[in-house]
Amino acid sequence: MSLSTASDKRIKNSGVAADAPSKVKVRKSGLVLVILFIVLIVVFLWSFTVGRFAVPLPELLTVFFRKMFGLPTTWSDTTETVLFNIRIPRIIVALIIGAAMSASGAAYQGLFRNPMVSPDILGASAGAGFGAAMAILMSGSALTIQLAAFSCGIIAVMLTYLVSCLIGKTNNSVLILVLTGMVVSSLFSAFISLAKYTADPNNKLPEIAYWLMGGLTSITAKNIMLILVPFMIGIIPILLLRYKLNALAFGEEEAQALGVDTKKIRFIYIICATLLTASSVATGGMIGWVGLVIPHLARMLVGPNLKFMLPASVLLGGAYLLLIDDISRTFFTVEIPLSILTAIIGAPFFIYLLAKGRNSWT
Repeated sequence: MSLSTASDKRIKNSGVAADAPSKVKVRKSGLVLVILFIVLIVVFLWSFTVGRFAVPLPELLTVFFRKMFGLPTTWSDTTETVLFNIRIPRIIVALIIGAAMSASGAAYQGLFRNPMVSPDILGASAGAGFGAAMAILMSGSALTIQLAAFSCGIIAVMLTYLVSCLIGKTNNSVLILVLTGMVVSSLFSAFISLAKYTADPNNKLPEIAYWLMGGLTSITAKNIMLILVPFMIGIIPILLLRYKLNALAFGEEEAQALGVDTKKIRFIYIICATLLTASSVATGGMIGWVGLVIPHLARMLVGPNLKFMLPASVLLGGAYLLLIDDISRTFFTVEIPLSILTAIIGAPFFIYLLAKGRNSWT
């Protein structure tokens, strides 16, 4: 048996496992995950039926069934256009963004052992916002804006990581990384303000402002693949290595004693969480509060064990942003940017979570 395999088993079966929930608690957490999955499926199906063009659930299921088996169409062209050109891409992208932001927030909170950490802590959101603003200023296409936002989000986090590596070579490396992320975020936020200041107030400025507020109005089928690839690349390692992230909760030295390469795990999680955050911001704009609130709610439902908390965050985040998008496009005469709704709903709810769940952070 190799040393790495032995250390992995030791992490699963010793220190961390000793503090794992009892069998009853494990079964309860598993049941909660099943319930959350069912809730996600219900919200997913319900999202197809709501909107200015209503599609009843029986008709929706009929369309899917007949399309799946190649049967003749029995519905109108309008119904097919609404479902396959507008709602399917938008609903899938909303689900992916919600899951990605929630998983990224949960990963960062576990990595930095701080429940107040959000996915944009290392500058990914600010960097992506700057990239999008510059692409809009240069009259780039929707694809160009998305690629520029994604690239600048990655660059911002790389800059944060490189600067922190140069400065912090002591036991305070995590603190240095967080502080460097705050500086880089402020720097790119200043660049965004500069781009808005120099933009044409009648054309470019409203476009930049609307993009920064977040929304899924312009989502098409092309956006599904553009966000699905980085989502899969980022989410798989985060879920597979979550037991090692559990070990980091005991501190750097304790995790190393259990055989965890803390620098390697930290680097992997930073890269994966950055991919999730940058791709989400590049596709849907700067949608706040999801990556901060949802991990708290998941922690209250299944506890702090990341074996259950990370999957719960993914399921909750997908369902939550789907509901927010449904409200955005249905409950008002005009479509409200998503970041406005997530802030209005998320801020009071977060205060409630802080008051109710402060004892379940650790």
